[in-house]
Amino acid sequence: MMTGSTFTRHREIAWRGGRTHSTSRLIAEESAIALTYNGSTHAVMMGTPADLEDFGVGFSLTEAIIDRASEVSSIELISNELGIEVRMWLDGDRAATLAARRRAISGPVGCGLCGIESLEQARRTPSRVDSAGIGFHARDLLGAMQALSPLQTLNQQTRSVHAAAFWHPRTGIALVREDVGRHNALDKLAGAMACNGNSARDGAVLLTSRVSVEMVQKAAMIGAPVIVAVSAPTALAIQTANESGITLLAVARHDGYGVFTHPRRVLLPDEAVQRAVC
Repeated sequence: MMTGSTFTRHREIAWRGGRTHSTSRLIAEESAIALTYNGSTHAVMMGTPADLEDFGVGFSLTEAIIDRASEVSSIELISNELGIEVRMWLDGDRAATLAARRRAISGPVGCGLCGIESLEQARRTPSRVDSAGIGFHARDLLGAMQALSPLQTLNQQTRSVHAAAFWHPRTGIALVREDVGRHNALDKLAGAMACNGNSARDGAVLLTSRVSVEMVQKAAMIGAPVIVAVSAPTALAIQTANESGITLLAVARHDGYGVFTHPRRVLLPDEAVQRAVC
């Protein structure tokens, strides 16, 4: 759902090749987005004002506020001159749990880890991904990444937003979500999948960003067995992917990628032949 324009046109003075000329460029919009539960603000994120219902549900899932999308009993988007409020109402049990969690917060926290109570929660034990026996051909995963770029409609116009997508070996790329924030794009994807009844357990999450620990934690929360990313992972992201059972592929380019954890799910050309013979 769109709540406002996702881009605007701005004038610029371009200096290229030693020459100056006046032109214009499409620029991605960025808004303050407040995520509220049962009347209390939980987090304020900067993001693209699109797919905000998906964002609210996805954030709630990947931050372990809810287990299922149905636990958000209602959601409403309220815009004003300062930004957009995503008002969510949780069922009774979830509301009580979140209220207790909020009372434990003793001070402000950083934007990337909104609503946490402690360092222990920042390094929470990742959800274990259970996708035994699932394998994907290496070239299929590479082809999925190559197919993503044409589907990034907002980035094609602005060249300034990230994308998160879900790929299935039979149906290809089923969903794409974009945002100026990489975490937001993944949360929007998680929300869209949950609301559509899609499972992440038999496909791969595709990312146009680097892979930090939070991105792995969020992918683990939705049960994705494979992450494929354009940029490099951090050391902690690799450790977390290994602990959670996620196959992490990164530094994806036109000619391949690096496999950093749980390579058993990636059928490399020579390995695929050997397994077929066996």
